[in-house]
Amino acid sequence: MKRQQKEPNTIAKKQEEKIDYEVYCQYTRVWIPDPEDVWRAAEIIKDYTEGEPILYLKLEDETPLEYRIGPKDNALPFLRNPDILVGENDLTALSYLHEPAVLHNLKVRFTESNHIYTYCGIVLVAINPYEQLQIYGEEVINAYSGQNMGDMDPHIFAVAEEAYKQMARDERNQSIIVSGESGAGKTVSAKYAMRFFATVGGSANDTNVEEKVLASSPIMEAIGNAKTTRNDNSSRFGKYIQIGFDRSYHIIGANMRTYLLEKSRVVFQAEDERNYHIFYQLCASASLPEFKDLALTSAEDFIFTSQGENIFIEGVNDAEDFEKTREAFTLLGVNDSNQSSIFRIIASILHLGNVEICSERDGDSCHILKNDPHLAHFCQLLGVELEQMEHWLCHRKLVTTSETYVKNMSRKQAANARDALAKHIYAHMFDWIVEYVNKSLHTSSKQHSFIGVLDIYGFETFEINSFEQFCINYANEKLQQQFNQHVFKLEQEEYMKEQIPWTLIDFYDNQPCIDVIEAKLGILDLLDEECKVPKGTDQNWCQKLYDRLSSSVHFQKPRMSNTSFIVIHFADKVEYQCDGFLEKNRDTVYEEQINILKASKFQLVADLFQDTNKDSSISTSSSSKSSRVNVRASKPTPKVPNKEHRKTVGHQFRSSLQLLMETLNATTPHYVRCIKPNDEKEAFSFESRRAVQQLRACGVLETIRISAAGYPSRWTYPDFFNRYRVLMKKSDMTVGDKKLVCRNLLETLVKDPDKYQFGKTKIFFRAGQVAYLEKLRADKFRSACIKIQKTVRGWLQRVRYQKIRKSAINLQRYGRGYMARRYAEQLRLTRAALICQKQYRMVRERRDYLRVSQAVVTIQAFTRGMLTRRIFQEFLLHHKAMIIQKHVRGWLTRRKFRRARNAAITIQCAYRCMRAKRELKQLKIEARSAQHLKKLNTGMENKIVQLQRKMDDQSNDLKTQNEQLVVAKASLGSEVNKLQKELEMMRSRQGDGSQLTSLQDELEKLRAELQEAHTHMKKLEEKHSNEKMGLEQRVEELDRENSMLKSEKEEMNRRILHHSKSTEDQESSASQSVGRVQAELDDERQSYQNLLREFSRLEQRYDNLQEAKFQPGHKRNNSTQSSLESDSNYPSISTSELGDTDDAIQIVEEMGVEKAAMDIGVFMKLQKRVRELEQERKRLQVNLEKMEDQVNCKGIEPKTTSEQESEDLAYSSLKRQELESENKKLKNDLNELRKAIADRASQNSSSNELQDGYNLLLGQLKAANEELEVRKEEVLILRTQIVSAAHQKEETTNHIETNNVPEWTNSKKPIDKEEAVRAYHGLCESKNKASDWGYLNEDGELGLAYQGLKQVARLLEAQLQSQARKHEDELAAFNTQIELLKDDIEKKQEMLNHTMSLSPEAQVEYSVQQEITRLTNDNLDLKELVEKLEKNERKLKKQLRIYMKKVPDLEVSLTASSQPTKAKPQLTRQVTVQRREKDFEGMLEYYKEDEALLVKTLITDMKPHAVSATVPCLPAYILFMCIRHADYINDDQKVHSLLTSNINAIKKVLKKNNNDFEMTSFWLANTSRLLHCLKQYSGDEAFMTQNTAKQNEHCLKNFDLAEYRQVLSDLSIQIYQQLIKVAEHMMQPMIVSAMLESESIPSLAGVKPMGYRNRSSSMDGEGPGSYTLEALIKQLGQFHSVMGEHGLDPEIASQVVRQLFYSINAITLNNLLLRKDVCSWSTGMQLRYNISQMEEWLRGKNLHQSGAVVNIGPVIQAAQLLQVKKKTSQDAEAICSLCTSLTMQQIVKILNLYTPLNEFEERVTVSFIRNIQNRLQDRNDVPMLLVDTKHTFPVLFPYTPSALSLETLHIPANLSLDFLTRV
Repeated sequence: MKRQQKEPNTIAKKQEEKIDYEVYCQYTRVWIPDPEDVWRAAEIIKDYTEGEPILYLKLEDETPLEYRIGPKDNALPFLRNPDILVGENDLTALSYLHEPAVLHNLKVRFTESNHIYTYCGIVLVAINPYEQLQIYGEEVINAYSGQNMGDMDPHIFAVAEEAYKQMARDERNQSIIVSGESGAGKTVSAKYAMRFFATVGGSANDTNVEEKVLASSPIMEAIGNAKTTRNDNSSRFGKYIQIGFDRSYHIIGANMRTYLLEKSRVVFQAEDERNYHIFYQLCASASLPEFKDLALTSAEDFIFTSQGENIFIEGVNDAEDFEKTREAFTLLGVNDSNQSSIFRIIASILHLGNVEICSERDGDSCHILKNDPHLAHFCQLLGVELEQMEHWLCHRKLVTTSETYVKNMSRKQAANARDALAKHIYAHMFDWIVEYVNKSLHTSSKQHSFIGVLDIYGFETFEINSFEQFCINYANEKLQQQFNQHVFKLEQEEYMKEQIPWTLIDFYDNQPCIDVIEAKLGILDLLDEECKVPKGTDQNWCQKLYDRLSSSVHFQKPRMSNTSFIVIHFADKVEYQCDGFLEKNRDTVYEEQINILKASKFQLVADLFQDTNKDSSISTSSSSKSSRVNVRASKPTPKVPNKEHRKTVGHQFRSSLQLLMETLNATTPHYVRCIKPNDEKEAFSFESRRAVQQLRACGVLETIRISAAGYPSRWTYPDFFNRYRVLMKKSDMTVGDKKLVCRNLLETLVKDPDKYQFGKTKIFFRAGQVAYLEKLRADKFRSACIKIQKTVRGWLQRVRYQKIRKSAINLQRYGRGYMARRYAEQLRLTRAALICQKQYRMVRERRDYLRVSQAVVTIQAFTRGMLTRRIFQEFLLHHKAMIIQKHVRGWLTRRKFRRARNAAITIQCAYRCMRAKRELKQLKIEARSAQHLKKLNTGMENKIVQLQRKMDDQSNDLKTQNEQLVVAKASLGSEVNKLQKELEMMRSRQGDGSQLTSLQDELEKLRAELQEAHTHMKKLEEKHSNEKMGLEQRVEELDRENSMLKSEKEEMNRRILHHSKSTEDQESSASQSVGRVQAELDDERQSYQNLLREFSRLEQRYDNLQEAKFQPGHKRNNSTQSSLESDSNYPSISTSELGDTDDAIQIVEEMGVEKAAMDIGVFMKLQKRVRELEQERKRLQVNLEKMEDQVNCKGIEPKTTSEQESEDLAYSSLKRQELESENKKLKNDLNELRKAIADRASQNSSSNELQDGYNLLLGQLKAANEELEVRKEEVLILRTQIVSAAHQKEETTNHIETNNVPEWTNSKKPIDKEEAVRAYHGLCESKNKASDWGYLNEDGELGLAYQGLKQVARLLEAQLQSQARKHEDELAAFNTQIELLKDDIEKKQEMLNHTMSLSPEAQVEYSVQQEITRLTNDNLDLKELVEKLEKNERKLKKQLRIYMKKVPDLEVSLTASSQPTKAKPQLTRQVTVQRREKDFEGMLEYYKEDEALLVKTLITDMKPHAVSATVPCLPAYILFMCIRHADYINDDQKVHSLLTSNINAIKKVLKKNNNDFEMTSFWLANTSRLLHCLKQYSGDEAFMTQNTAKQNEHCLKNFDLAEYRQVLSDLSIQIYQQLIKVAEHMMQPMIVSAMLESESIPSLAGVKPMGYRNRSSSMDGEGPGSYTLEALIKQLGQFHSVMGEHGLDPEIASQVVRQLFYSINAITLNNLLLRKDVCSWSTGMQLRYNISQMEEWLRGKNLHQSGAVVNIGPVIQAAQLLQVKKKTSQDAEAICSLCTSLTMQQIVKILNLYTPLNEFEERVTVSFIRNIQNRLQDRNDVPMLLVDTKHTFPVLFPYTPSALSLETLHIPANLSLDFLTRV
């Protein structure tokens, strides 16, 4: 390596040793110097020959210019690069590398394309846009994460990713060095780099270190940044942040080192500048209550904050920033007390600045005014003595060897001492905050590596440069030296790697300048020496510099000044003013003032100043408390205890800088150079003069010069072959070795072998050779274009001649044909005229004949009609008279009949009223009896049985009644005849037949009543039929009116059909509203599924924490860890009366005390159960009180001793059984609960809060159990009463059966309850009266017959009354229907009238609104009906399950309490639940202890290939068959345990195989199939529509598993999301390569020159191979085939494909928007072809309707945008109408990135892009550049029932399920 010292401004002007004069010919474009724009473009208009003094040029504005050439004038101008190379991402890709090319490329990218980042070799050049850009979001971070540096457009994230990747690959620490002027954007760039690391390498645990690292930024900006003339947020200190990573490369901690805080800004600010932000933030928030004690007002009232005369910054709210600062303090762990102390110190500094010092008369002393408020506030805030501070602010102590003096200070000296104290306080507070931040970011974990981010000041030069500028420029000299050495090293490694002959390159070395500053007897040494002199001055020091350093090349003395000196830095000459150097280097603070502060009553203030031997100003606090990997000096300087010889500021800065350089040299550096484009802070405004100054200062041009000195242009052999194969011959193309072909071509084209070199993998070119090759390529294309144009133009002329000749022949042919057709037409018209005359004459004659004939026929018809009508009128009169007579006679007869009937009815009513009262009294007595109580309790059980039989009974009622009527008539006739005969016989035997006469009268009366009943029944039937007929006629009339209204409506619709155009808008709005509703539904569904995804993420995080917590020992896996699993323990699954409480206790046991106490779900369940029990208790109490009242009212006699004993025995038996079962259950629950509590307590002691929650939970359980005990007592009492009532009823029944009862009373199907009651009372009366009529005959047949007739009459009467009631109900229903129809017709009529009065447009709108309203109401009604039915169904099912549970207990209790000899057929028949026979099919039985084996075999150890040859989703079917058996045997615990264990096992399997697509797809298919089976066999009619009869028989009988269906649905959603994640992870590396980089169409893609980044070290051996489109399509096909093999529903598979296509679209479009190299016409063609292949695959798989094509719409439009013309306004309009799926930002970005690959393509002009932006302003697009790659569409699981019959399912033997038994 050869070092050479040069003037920095002449570096860029060095020419090649061999100048090629041939290139300076006509039309060559060059760069010439310009005083304003630095460089200006021109074009040579005359060839230049060697030796000519003038070069003839033409400027861009066509102005001619004679440019003088010569050794004393100018050298030959720089050559311009071809337009195809302008705007490159990497400056090293330019063919001509020099200053004007670099400046022009940066300007074009910044102003035209709005690209602020550009590579320059290993340097990232960042230009401050002074505008917020949308290029730093999380999507951009994700897009750059994992990408090689040269693959994407330049970005700060690309540099950060490169550092992160090299750290992980090389296991070497990295550094990112960010430098630049004030206002260039250094702090923002460093902040974005740290944000990238925080996002990509986030902490693996919950420490949130990345958030703390980011939170340190607002704190450091508040205390270390200030407004300057160049920047509103200028960092006034340097910092180096080390972000530590563990072996998994997650952030575990950070450390910060700070350099050279500008303390002078605390006490002085220049015009239009501000102090540090924290002062203004605190003043802006002074009105807050917590800051009243600070006594602060506006910042204008304090001297330290008002010297700049402007305390505000435009667009900045200091109060809001202060809140952010406080939040950051809190996040970093600074408590409120420390925060308050910090703010007190800051406020005290402001008050100290306002302390007024008054001079005495002698001028050598001073004093402070008495009662100075600011001094009082200062002392109060810092907690120091007022008198002492007042004294030592105006005095100082002088210590000699013998005595100590107290000396007065002048006013100026006191003011300086006050300012020094303020600076000292602020510096120590700054150091304390930095140290606290480092403590907060420090970690105890072992740090594996780190990435350092250096945000340090750039080179500075002002009109007045002082000590701070000197230190800053000294640091930049050191950094520039390190940068030069690193660039040279990388360049050398590249040449050696490619085995290129290495020639030593001269580069600028600034070591001599550094020696002038830091060497022995250099500037810093002389400064420290002068500081040790007691009376040293700045002038003496400056004179020493002149004497010692005047011989150095880099040191000069100004001509006009003796108090300044000039240092020639690498960037520029800088003149430094010596005034203040010694004072700032000493940083003197009087010890007496510090001692006062040490005695502060506030601990924090006292701690700040305890160690006075520490450095007083330079904040290097982190050097002593840095992280473990800090690089320390090999020879640390020993600490000097003498306080008089403490380190100076310059010495401390040099030491910290040396430590920084050692750290950087031990890491791999990455460079970011920030450029300030203008001083006015205008957005995207580029001033060339300011930019070129910074480019020279930051080393970018030095990088260019080093690169240009060698071989800057480098091509790989394949790229060179693809680009320049047009220059090859056909014979060269046949050679297989591309290296040999390239070598032969270059030897032919470039004669000078020094212009290129062949490496192992690349070809190296000298500067300008690529431009030469591009010129040859363009010439070749130009000649080919001319030949093509010649051929095409000849072909066009031939085609034109042939068209003209063919047109002439066609004209002749059509002309002759026209003449012939015209002659034929004339002949045809002549013949037609003759025919028309003939026909007209015939028609005229025939018309006259027909008129006469019609008149004659009409006269005859009228005459005959008149005669006929006369005869008809006479006949009609006679007929009407007969009708009048008929109606009058009928009316008279009916009136007579009505009078007789009304009299009979009145008598009947009176009699029936008397009987009804008597029966009512009897019923009231019975209602208060125990028998009635039994009916109330067993009514529901009877109701269940009766409801099952009632339909059959009602269908046979009519036949039975008719048969009874016939039998009754026959028996009545026979009995009447028999009675008549007997009466006659008795009359003949006995003389006094009074009793017989009465019987005969009564018989006749009964006969009459029977006849009347028959007559009344017939009348009712006739009346019913007439009314029914009338109603039917009315309905027909209404139907006719309805049809008429419909026809009128159709007519109205036909009339408004011509307004269809206006209705289209209405329909579109309606469709849009429907679309919005659908979108809202999708959003709700998506938000729910996002919550599920977040829940699964939190669950995974919780599992990770549990594993980390219990890793050393045995880990217990709780089956109910997640809330999803705990949701499965719903109380409705258990059907026992105490199910909810048992479930709650079980939840407590399983979840543990701590979690259960805090689980609000368990607590709410218990509260709900307690409320239900309270309501049940109240209801039973009310029923019991009613029963007691009835018993008291009835006044029954006391029971006998035997009955009382039997009831007591039954009660005792029931209570004993209940107590035994409950005692066992409670003992088990108590033991398990105690065991769980003991286990939990042994693991970790619970806190007071958890203990309180546990006590509350136990209290709730205790209260619930007490309520249950009360309820059990009441239930036992009721059951005892039921048993006793049943005994009484059986005795009554047996007593009745012992009597002589007629046959008709044994009917097993009574009509209704009233008939049964009447029949029973009739029998009782007949029993009581049997003795009265028994003497009439020996057998009592006459009495029995009489009583039978009476009972028959009553039954007939009850039947007639029931039919009458039914008829009246039907009549009322019909009337109601008629009224509703009338109302409907009136409403429709009103609507029709209102509609007809509106305009046609309003009619359409009104009709649409009415239709929407009607549909909405119908929908709501249907929903309400469905909800009611579902609620009723659930209620009935629950009651049925409860009754089935009660049946065995009731049977046992009744058996125990009743006598063994008595049978209870009625009770048994009422409570027995019918079960199916034992020959069930489609069920699998297993034992409880085999459940774990079942789960292990079917889920944990199941492999998809094991069941590949069987029925798809076989495990799901097997599990459901086991569930069916558990449901069949009514074992709720077994169902609950099986489902819960299945769900947990599936989760564990998926967690274990979280990257296996096949396993995830397999369990998604099985989980969804199990969900479908639970729906299909649930018994719900909505899911049974497609079932077969056999499948309906297999429905679940006992349990409603709707809640488990919800759990499985949520699990399916989680599995679906995991499936998408796995598929996207597998596809992500393939998408960009397959869609954008692979050549699907060979020889179409063009290749452009590469820059340094495309050959950077990160790409060596990095990244996967190149994927083709076929590989991507093959991967998609594998996904689809795997899902199909596993039996996944086609709808779900289509949704998976839709989501994957969205991911392809998002990744492809994002890369297209971030890569300039792929935004070309050829890439658009490739992309269109690739998309067509994807669409073809969709059609082949029948997935074109899945919505996947819509998802790739943006990519399709982007490809079309790359291919369309982009020149005129018509093109702009076409682009706006074409790209509807792209946002305005995306369209503009693609147009800015569009890069022509050939000279013939035109760039997109800036005016065209502005035109596009103006046209798209009206769009309401979301301001989004990149597509959200993490967006997931909400998934829908449509119900798809299975056609498989469970009984036909075959289980393979290889599954080892022998323990399952078919049932």
